[in-house]
Amino acid sequence: MTTEEYLEAGKFIWKTYVPKSGQAETVQGELLRAIEKLADEAQRNGNINFNEDCHVIFISFIRKYLNDEKLFDKATIKQINQDLDSISIEDQPYTEDDLYDRLRDRIIDWYINNKTPIPNSKNPTLNC
Repeated sequence: MTTEEYLEAGKFIWKTYVPKSGQAETVQGELLRAIEKLADEAQRNGNINFNEDCHVIFISFIRKYLNDEKLFDKATIKQINQDLDSISIEDQPYTEDDLYDRLRDRIIDWYINNKTPIPNSKNPTLNC
């Protein structure tokens, strides 16, 4: 996919599946919401509010769905996990765009292969 195609797909997912507040009703929406929340916390706040009840849960949620061996090859999964490891260090906020952009693209790739909405089991301990 081209950069423009990723951008358009991301806009579609955001408009269709991400609510104005709270957890998304679908896994598709929650994945995109999660990476955006993680990027915002690091880039805007320097991870000052990074916590287990939000950001750690988001990282685990993304990891759960993007570690899909049916969709991604081993090298891609390794990169996904390295990127998630890099953004999970509370006292070392990752503020560059590259990892977040790459993870967004993998979320969009996942969405392209999972277009039928998948209900999101809302996490009662997620607080963000």
